[in-house]
Amino acid sequence: MDVKQLKLLNKELSMNQEEYQKKYQEYASQREKVKQDPWRLHYHLMPETGWVNDPNGLCQFKGTYHIYYQYSPFDVEGQTKLWGHMTSSDLLHFKQGEPVLFPDSRVDERGVYSGSAFIKDDTIHYFYTGNVKLIDKEYDYIYAGREQNLVHVESQDGYHFSDKEWLLNQNDYPQEMSCHIRDPKIYEKDNRYYMVLGARSMDDQGCVLIYEGTDLKDWQYKMCITTNESFGYMWECPDLFDLDHQQFLLTCPQGLPHVGYRYENVYQSGYFPIEIDFKNQTYTLKDFRELDYGFDFYAPQTFEDEQGRRILIGWMGLPDIDYTNPTCERGWQHALTMPRVLTQQNGIIHQSPVEEMKALRQSHTQTTVSNFNDCHLNGYVFEMRIAIQKSDDFILQLRKGAYLKYDQSSKLLTLAFEECGYGRDERHIELETINNIWIYSDTSALEIYINDGSYVLTSRVYSLENEDNIQFIKSHMEATIDFYKLSSIIVK
Repeated sequence: MDVKQLKLLNKELSMNQEEYQKKYQEYASQREKVKQDPWRLHYHLMPETGWVNDPNGLCQFKGTYHIYYQYSPFDVEGQTKLWGHMTSSDLLHFKQGEPVLFPDSRVDERGVYSGSAFIKDDTIHYFYTGNVKLIDKEYDYIYAGREQNLVHVESQDGYHFSDKEWLLNQNDYPQEMSCHIRDPKIYEKDNRYYMVLGARSMDDQGCVLIYEGTDLKDWQYKMCITTNESFGYMWECPDLFDLDHQQFLLTCPQGLPHVGYRYENVYQSGYFPIEIDFKNQTYTLKDFRELDYGFDFYAPQTFEDEQGRRILIGWMGLPDIDYTNPTCERGWQHALTMPRVLTQQNGIIHQSPVEEMKALRQSHTQTTVSNFNDCHLNGYVFEMRIAIQKSDDFILQLRKGAYLKYDQSSKLLTLAFEECGYGRDERHIELETINNIWIYSDTSALEIYINDGSYVLTSRVYSLENEDNIQFIKSHMEATIDFYKLSSIIVK
């Protein structure tokens, strides 16, 4: 792409609030059309039109949950990056707000990229990466030609933002780093602030950079966290937090080769249990563990709410996938996961849907595996809890062409799709035993929690018919089942 084309693309990808408002009015008929799509989800947040990806700036402030996210309202491929905004007081009723951050300045002209929120002294501080691609000549935009600017804004209410402050630029990062440094998240300890940034070194080693500050404006480089052996070329979306007296570093490594049934996706998302001594600039990393083994999970972010819960929301999607989402042809793509509460046992994170989800339960059927098929249960929007007394082989058809299987001899759990996967085939987890399975099914999404949420499988799925019963095609296990039809969250 020559310089002239780059200049034109820069202009196309930038957008201010006035331009957004004008185009939003032009898309009224498109929004009405998208509302009628039968693949629209009942209890997952998704765009009115266009594209959504990384959750950003997650927080609860004075009783209100604020969920921001990467948003391209008029493009299903996610080119122009804004921050969309939804709010809720109970995680069941949501208000769709206007976007709050636009790529409208020198520091973020090619996109308001991912970032986070940090609450201090009745003020929400937001930090994000402003993406800039230089256009004076041709670059590879990996090792040269890209600016990843650290930008800061403040708000007293989560709706109205201060002017943008440019805190760090490419010259403030270590020289051995490439141009890929992004996704700030703040961690506070001993009256000091630490900012983690995902990074890629010049020799293609994934890592996390840590900056230190005594306030939230002046940041100094502190240390780099990485593995002794190469573990991917880029670590995106880092998140550092404490959970029951254990530190965890969440990140999304890119470039991991498949190892058996591990790392089956193009990019991974997971965590290291970690111990960091900031004073002496040392750390101990334990083994990396995947957060989700399904087809569609990436860029998770956590926050602590006013009840003291550590809540995670992820992007129900992945970049650079070789399978498809047929909703693109209908004017929208992707969604966010349900909010999940995190707990930990012996350094293993367990995920479970927030307690508020139980309010969506409607009709309830309780039965056993042996009697399940006689109940003739069907539909796409349900919760199904399986408490297993004796683990053994089974094949559970969740809808036409979508199966959850367990083979006792190989100790392998498989999520498998036929045509309804639109290119998604199989994902696997090696499990010695299965104690329980929680299945949350939405019109075009599945979230499956195994063994109290120590393993999770998240995926989009697009069934072609709504006629087949949910049924066990094969089963030798003994288990009791609670099946609930679910209603919808409300988004206004």
